[in-house]
Amino acid sequence: MATSINRADVERLVAAGAQLVETLPEQDYRDGHLPDAVSLPLKQLTAERAAELNRARPVIVYCWDPL
Repeated sequence: MATSINRADVERLVAAGAQLVETLPEQDYRDGHLPDAVSLPLKQLTAERAAELNRARPVIVYCWDPL
């Protein structure tokens, strides 16, 4: 279930071991991304790419759309 969280929650969850995933296009990720975030562009997200994540750890997904 998706839940919106604030910056303080992200920092707390990452410190506790959560994985931070950015679904931004690759160029946007290269231009600037959150510290320690993994890049899994939404348009390239496959089961194989998702399998790179540790299923035992929570996942925080970040997406930004300028529109």
